[in-house]
Amino acid sequence: MRTPFRLSASPLVLALVLTPILGCHGTADETVMPVELTPANGAPAPSVEKLAVRVVRKYPHAVDAFTQGLLWHDGAMYESTGRYGESSLRRVRLDDGRVLAERELDESLFGEGLARVDDRLVQLTWRSGVAVVSDLTTLERRDSLRYLGEGWGLCHDGEELIMSDGSSILEFRDPASFELSREVTVWNGKRTVRNLNELECVGDEVYANVWQTDEIVRIDSKTGKVTAVIDASGLLSREEAARADVLNGIAYKPDSKTFLLTGKLWPYVFEVELVPR
Repeated sequence: MRTPFRLSASPLVLALVLTPILGCHGTADETVMPVELTPANGAPAPSVEKLAVRVVRKYPHAVDAFTQGLLWHDGAMYESTGRYGESSLRRVRLDDGRVLAERELDESLFGEGLARVDDRLVQLTWRSGVAVVSDLTTLERRDSLRYLGEGWGLCHDGEELIMSDGSSILEFRDPASFELSREVTVWNGKRTVRNLNELECVGDEVYANVWQTDEIVRIDSKTGKVTAVIDASGLLSREEAARADVLNGIAYKPDSKTFLLTGKLWPYVFEVELVPR
């Protein structure tokens, strides 16, 4: 399911039954949340920018990486991978995709979103209620933080950690204690945007991948308002997409003002610019 459902105009309330889909985060027993439907005319609110991606360069990416979180820091890419028994924390050289350092998570943990706070890496887990804190240099585990609910995406805006759980809500948490301080609901016009997954903080804005689509939304972190909808489709060929899973990796490179995009089991990381659609 790579594009959002679109409904023809109708005054009737429609009941939509979704068949469970294998591959939400990789296992058959995972709960599938319905993809948020767009308005009947298929168009976002007038104030919302429509953007697309223009590929600047593409890099090799390990096809065994079930990518859940991505970030860029000091010339290296850091990656959280998922699946029980296969989850890991990695430091990767972007140019050739070489894994420079790696630490596997306990088999009981399913790796999810990843954020950097100073010299620490904070890595969410899916259903364990544990955020694993690791040393930025050695990747060794230093601590763990607890939270309620599921962990999906995570980013750090310089003051707070911002977390998604697959709903339409962004949670703002203290970087040291991980205590919840506030929540913001994400809106595109008059509708909420659900299935918020991988996150990337850029200033006062949050970029969020909408799970099971090739769509990324840019969110005003103070209001929850969607300010842009980014079409990231077409990065993989049809043959490559058939062997891979969904888009699920966003990292910002401040030096070039470009983004790194990849996905679960993708053969490439794409460096892209955002351009008008």
